[in-house]
Amino acid sequence: MQYYSTNNPNHKVSLSEAVIKGLAPDNGLYFPERIPVLPKELIEKFSKMNFREIGYAVIDALFSEDLSETQIRELVDHTLTFDAPVVKVDEDVYSLELFHGPTLAFKDFGARFCSKLMSMLHGKNDKTVRVLVATSGDTGSAVANGFLRVDGVEVIILFPKGKVSLLQEKQFTTLGQNITALEVDGVFDDCQTLVKQAFLDPELNLKLLLTSANSINIARWIPQCLYYFYAFSRLPKNGKKVVFAVPSGNFGNLAAGILAQSMGLQIDRFVAATNVNKVVPDYLHGAAFQAEPSIQTVSNSMDVGNPSNFPRLLWLYGNDENLFREMVKGYFYNDEETIDAIQKVQKKGYTLDPHGAVGYLGLGDFMNEHPGYVGVFLETAHPGKFRDVVEGALGEELELPARLAKFLKGEKKVIPMGKGFGEFKGFLENLD
Repeated sequence: MQYYSTNNPNHKVSLSEAVIKGLAPDNGLYFPERIPVLPKELIEKFSKMNFREIGYAVIDALFSEDLSETQIRELVDHTLTFDAPVVKVDEDVYSLELFHGPTLAFKDFGARFCSKLMSMLHGKNDKTVRVLVATSGDTGSAVANGFLRVDGVEVIILFPKGKVSLLQEKQFTTLGQNITALEVDGVFDDCQTLVKQAFLDPELNLKLLLTSANSINIARWIPQCLYYFYAFSRLPKNGKKVVFAVPSGNFGNLAAGILAQSMGLQIDRFVAATNVNKVVPDYLHGAAFQAEPSIQTVSNSMDVGNPSNFPRLLWLYGNDENLFREMVKGYFYNDEETIDAIQKVQKKGYTLDPHGAVGYLGLGDFMNEHPGYVGVFLETAHPGKFRDVVEGALGEELELPARLAKFLKGEKKVIPMGKGFGEFKGFLENLD
C-alpha cells in the first residue's frame, strides 16, 4: 500500500519511506491510500478472541501488502505484552485502562509498535536513524523506553522546561545510552515546531537520517486503533449505542479511534475532551480552526495549542466538516473542574489521573445530553505519574507501582536548549 501526504494527495510513498521519514516533505501527514473495512462477522468474533488475536486480524488488514504474516505476528507480539482492561466506574460508564505497559501510559502501545517496525524496515542500513520526539510528558517516556538499546537508532527528546511532571521527566532523562533529552526553554508547541523545522531543513536531511516517533508518524499512530477494537469487544453494551470519550492534546489518540470506526467498528460517537487548550472543541462548536499559544494546566500532556493530528481528523471524515462536527462532540474543562472530578470519582472507589478526569467529565456531559448510550473514557496514564496533582486533590499518598518508583532514583541528564531553530540545528549538525 502507498501513503500520501495530507497536503498533496499526489505525493505518494511506500510504507518504509512513510515510517522512516515520519513527516512528508511538504509538512503534510502521511495517510494510507485506502482504509480496509473488516467484515462485520469478523468483528463480532473478536469477543471470543484474545488481545493478540484481535491484533493479528487488524494489523493484517492494514499491512499485509507490505509485511509477511511472520512479521505481522512478531510486531503484534512485541506490542501487546500487557492488558488494557475495561473497568466499570458507574452505570453504563467504563474506564479503558491504558496504563499497564512499561511506562504506565497509553503511548506504550504505539511506541513499542513503532520501534519494532522501524527496526524491521531499516534493516541492515549502515546509516543511524535519529528519532526526533517532542513531548509534553508521556510520549517522551514511552518512546525512550520503547527504543532503548535498539540497534542503529538514536532518540533525541525535546521537552518544555518546568512543564512536565517529575515522574514523566525521570522516565526519559535518566536512561542515557541511545537516549538524549533536550530541555527546551519554552512550551510544547515550541518543541514540536523545532522538530518539524528539522524535518523540513534540506541541509540536515542531506547529512542525517531523521524521523519522528510522535503520533505524526503512522507507525506510532495506527496501532493505537487496536485497543478500541479490544475494548469494544469486552464492553457490556446491552443493546445501547457506544460513545468513546478521548482526553486529547495532539489528537493522535482520537484519530486512531476514528480509524477503527472507519474500519467497521460500530462506535456511534466520539467525545473530544480537552483542558483549556480548546482549539478543537471551539472548532467543533462552529469556530474556524485557529492555533493558539498553549496554556499550562494540571493535565500537562494535553497542553497543546496547535495539534498536529487535526488534518487527520478531517481526512478520516472525507474533509466533510459537517460530518466531523456531527460525529465528534467537543468539551473542555479547567483545572478546578478536573480536580473536582478526581475527588468525586475517588468516592466511587476509582482513582483518576488528571487526563482521565477530563475524559470522564466529557463523557458525563455527553451522556447527560444524549441518553441511551454506554460510554467508555480513556484512562491514558497511571495516576502515580501525576502524583503531586492527584495526591493534592485527594489529600492522601498514592502507592506507586514498583516500576514507576524506580525511575525516581535515576539521575537526570539533560542538555539545555533555547527555542530558536539555529541552536537546535547546530546541535544536530554536530552529531557524529
